Amino acid sequence: MKDDKAGTPGSACPARRRAVLAAGLCGALATPALAQPAWPSRPIRWIVGFAPGGVGDLTTRLVAAKLGMALGQTVVVENRPSAGGIVAAETVARAAPDGHTLLLLTTTDATASAIYQRLSYDIMRDLEFVGQMSFFDHALVTSANSPYRTLDDVIAAARARPGSINLGSIAVGNAQHLGAELFRSMTRTDLVIVPYRSTPDLLNATATGDVQLASEILAPVLPQATGGRLRVLAVAAPQRFAGLPEVPTAEEAGVPGYVVRSWNGIAVPARTPRPIVDRLNAELLRTVALPDIREKMLELGVQPVTTTTPESFRAYVAQEHARWSQVVTQADIPRQ
Repeated sequence: MKDDKAGTPGSACPARRRAVLAAGLCGALATPALAQPAWPSRPIRWIVGFAPGGVGDLTTRLVAAKLGMALGQTVVVENRPSAGGIVAAETVARAAPDGHTLLLLTTTDATASAIYQRLSYDIMRDLEFVGQMSFFDHALVTSANSPYRTLDDVIAAARARPGSINLGSIAVGNAQHLGAELFRSMTRTDLVIVPYRSTPDLLNATATGDVQLASEILAPVLPQATGGRLRVLAVAAPQRFAGLPEVPTAEEAGVPGYVVRSWNGIAVPARTPRPIVDRLNAELLRTVALPDIREKMLELGVQPVTTTTPESFRAYVAQEHARWSQVVTQADIPRQ
């Protein structure tokens, strides 16, 4: 007698089917998964294009210590002060995209391609943007013994005697120098811009009256202003600085729209995996929002940025590049 269960045409034996499925499952389990390496797996290098001791360096070191604790690896700050930050940016652009090399990206990085004729990298192409870290407001400063009590006094004198007022800055092409050029353009004055090699040189020249006005980051100005050596005529910011509440903004002082803010943030080599970029962004935001970090930044004249994304930072850098490139062109600053 024929057994109907023995085999219907086109059907498989249940026992055989189970054996085939089991064999396939065992084979899948036997194949090793492509595991992603743990990150970070070693200390992280944070490359800074300036010498130790400056405001950007001090801010980086504040954040680096906390960032390292959050990531479970030491974050080592490595200073590479050369060529306006170009060496630092080039180092990171060429590094392995594994999240173990960071760059302190600054205003100077956004303006470099407008100032220098040849760069071996393109920050928009060769870097990934993690997030903005802080702003550095700029100030317009004169000697404490200066006859100029307000910014309008300086502008009036410059218009009355073209070429008689020296406006000091540092390093052609950096934010302080471009801020000075922008001030001259916006006020339509014949100011003589005098660049100095360093901030101490500039502030000494301002205090002694060699220059009648200086364009500088607010942070190094603060101790000399509170110490009675310099007088801050205006801050080039959207609002007054909390540490100098009596000092007006440039707009309040008679130059509408004059805002000059240096900034910094974190970038990594292009093609760094997005999960690493996102983790760095999250830990950066958490770190700068810590009360002790925020307080120390404000003491340095630095404004922490607590809302930033990789996309918003990239858009901001592109905007800054376009803005300052226009200033360079209008001021006819020769390319280096």
